[in-house]
Amino acid sequence: MQEEPFTLESTMFSSLKYWIRLIAGGLCLPFIFPWLVYQLYSSNFRHKVHRDKSLVGKIVLVTGASSGLGEALAHACFKAGCKVILASRRKKKLERVKKDLISLKTKWPSYEPYILSLDLNDLKDIPAKAEEALHAFGKIDILINNSGVNYKGEIINTSIDIDVKLMVVNYFGHVALIKSILPSMIKAGNGHIVSVSNASSFSSSYAASEHAKQAFFEVLRAELASTNIHVVNLGYLKIKLPSNGLQNADSKYKVIDQTTAEGMNPDEAADCVLNAVNSGQNDVIFASLTPKLAGLLYNFFPSVYFYLTKNKTRRCS
Repeated sequence: MQEEPFTLESTMFSSLKYWIRLIAGGLCLPFIFPWLVYQLYSSNFRHKVHRDKSLVGKIVLVTGASSGLGEALAHACFKAGCKVILASRRKKKLERVKKDLISLKTKWPSYEPYILSLDLNDLKDIPAKAEEALHAFGKIDILINNSGVNYKGEIINTSIDIDVKLMVVNYFGHVALIKSILPSMIKAGNGHIVSVSNASSFSSSYAASEHAKQAFFEVLRAELASTNIHVVNLGYLKIKLPSNGLQNADSKYKVIDQTTAEGMNPDEAADCVLNAVNSGQNDVIFASLTPKLAGLLYNFFPSVYFYLTKNKTRRCS
């Protein structure tokens, strides 16, 4: 592959981009302190969900509801008076979750949850499963795309089969499910479609699949902007749970990393998700201050951002 020739124009363009970012960063400095105060406030109080009657009777489909955050979301929705459809490929675990929900005492009227055996890896079967879900209670008001599989390992040691597997489950599976349910929401004239992304380190395959899903949701939100269908993208949720992922033979990737160990309690995270839906938020990053500052660095001082991430990668390897 022939390299692009070095020209005066390319040098000037690079310098111009550098100065634009530097000036933009300087102009933003007066606003950074108020922003930091707001982020500290929201990080301490965002899990305090305001409960009202707005979710009572809403029909919610939760994927990945057999454990972890999905199970916590099922509990939160059920307690809020929702009609819950529990979706996962692990039917026996869904039976346990359903039993736990039925035994709960709730403030609002409760409805028996519906179990949907769903494997996002089976793309051809998803339209039929979506149709089954729609017939369970007559429609779907809120679709929470929570399912996902992770894998930790360096790029050079990760087979392409792993990349394909994660892209199918974490991206194509969700896209197929959304495309199967979206027409019914458009016909009804309302709905919520929620994407939940977890934080993970040392996982190029997972990161790529999550980036693809985020890009899809951004375009979906733009296309549905003139409708009453709300697209909610929840990013960088750190959950205090072992990774739900494919196994790597390297023992160092089987250890729960600091990001996971210091993550949110699943019940608290579930409250954050419902709060975002209930309050009409569209794009929410449920992260500590450090990742949010990293986002600012990436946009205004990319060289500093990549220097820091390079050093972090060296420490982790």
